[in-house]
Amino acid sequence: MSDPAQDLHALPPREFLEHVHSFEFWLGSVQGYLAGRPYGHHDGLAEPAWTDPERDRLVTILCHYCVGETMALEGAGGLIRAAPNRPTKVFLATQTVDEGRHLEVLVHRLAELGVADPEREIERRTSAELIRFRDRLLAFVGSGDWDAALFAQNVVLESAEFAVFHRHARSADPITREVLLGIIKDERRHLGFGENELGRRIAKNPALHGRLRAVRAELDPLVLGSFERTLALLGTPAAERSELGRDYLAAVERLGFA
Repeated sequence: MSDPAQDLHALPPREFLEHVHSFEFWLGSVQGYLAGRPYGHHDGLAEPAWTDPERDRLVTILCHYCVGETMALEGAGGLIRAAPNRPTKVFLATQTVDEGRHLEVLVHRLAELGVADPEREIERRTSAELIRFRDRLLAFVGSGDWDAALFAQNVVLESAEFAVFHRHARSADPITREVLLGIIKDERRHLGFGENELGRRIAKNPALHGRLRAVRAELDPLVLGSFERTLALLGTPAAERSELGRDYLAAVERLGFA
């Protein structure tokens, strides 16, 4: 029997991209870890015996995550119109569904922690840096700036979330850990799309590299400032906070934005 992975990579480049950006590929990617997890985790996982300060810190962290997933939801949906071709439009449609589910399971986690009005708490607890990042990303999306918006969303934001969620999952309670690990599986796919799409566009137009470097210079301080607040809430030592910042910077620099 032939290996499906080998068959996939044997496809001509255009057919390969069509397939990996398709709804069929998306369904195969997500069905394994969505099955039996209606709100991002299996039933029956025990809720820890939280102290009030511990619960409050986790609620604040999850509120930050909800802002990130909301901007990703609005960004992915808004970029469909600006996308340059059909396969990228289809991929962004699948990403929009992913981000909607991420937001849903995070808000449900807030409810499990006793938050009666998630929208109010999200607005009240979110850091100023994250709000400024959201406003800038959605401005790129609103203006139809495909390159800057895709870079801000699928490279900068996804790299930041990937790094933070990985770090948080190491010490999280069993329910939150399972929710985060499910989200991470999707973030990896979104990040790969952004890196590959922009890599192809930079190869055709090297001047784009300088433009995106300027965008990164604007956004990095907002990302790192948000990191600092979130990691402090997680109780991460200062040295490890610096390490996570380096993880984020290294992920973005894979495109050569040193």
